[in-house]
Amino acid sequence: MQDKHRKKKKPDGMLRHHLLFLGPSVLVFFIVVAVPFSISLVYSFTDWNGISNEIRFVGFENFKDIFSGNVRFLDSLWFTLRLTAVSVILINLLGLLLAVALTSRLPFRNPMRAAYYLPQTMGGLVLGFIWQFIFVSGFPALGDKLNLDFLAQQWLGTENHAFAALVIVNVWQNAGYVMIILIAGLAGISSELIESAKVEGSGPLHTLLRIKLPLCLPYLTVAIFWTLSNALKMFEINLALTKGGPYGSTTSMALNIYNDAFANNKYGLATAEALVFFAIILAFTSLQLYFSKRKERQLS
Repeated sequence: MQDKHRKKKKPDGMLRHHLLFLGPSVLVFFIVVAVPFSISLVYSFTDWNGISNEIRFVGFENFKDIFSGNVRFLDSLWFTLRLTAVSVILINLLGLLLAVALTSRLPFRNPMRAAYYLPQTMGGLVLGFIWQFIFVSGFPALGDKLNLDFLAQQWLGTENHAFAALVIVNVWQNAGYVMIILIAGLAGISSELIESAKVEGSGPLHTLLRIKLPLCLPYLTVAIFWTLSNALKMFEINLALTKGGPYGSTTSMALNIYNDAFANNKYGLATAEALVFFAIILAFTSLQLYFSKRKERQLS
């Protein structure tokens, strides 16, 4: 009888333990994420300016405005997609090259790993202001002294150069993080497998492409997912480096939502834009995870 009583008591005890450990996290998530998201969903159907006590429901007018007459939002969407495509490719490619180089027998490997990861520990606003000084004053001065025209140009003065500047800073900041992820994957590959490949006559490039990369595919999935979502949500560097200029040509989606909410006092429209932005990020990241996981299953 006592054993039966204990068996009945055990699930209740497990439930209490789960509530004890998960309860605070669930409560914080509910307060910080779920409640604000629900409130934003309500505001997206209003014309609230973020200040007035008067809130008027306008139905789907904000969403109609986004896809029909809001040129700034569509321009920021196109800019964000272009920036994301270039950044994701370059960040993951550079991170992979750094990971391969720093898992080989190079002197000072650990200090070099720390040096490449260091930009990730700095805030986006700080990096933006530092690189703004470099692009506005540092590169032109260096270009004049070395007689290099491509350095002496106004890096933040035209749309193409400002786009390139944002890509440079984004890659410089985040490549080290991808490097750390891929170093973990490469370090987990059996050395016996690599030695067997060498004995079979496999060269370094063939070993990387045919053995190491397929085994590191789960790590690549994580790296691509992180860089994709991070690039789509880029805000701090954009705000500090270009402020969306020149003439709004480098305004990311996050910065456009921020401007509509806090500069133009169109909080209802901004929350609608944020919901559309959330749906876009969810769609892109879900597709990336789906195709990456399918590729992993094919190789397993």
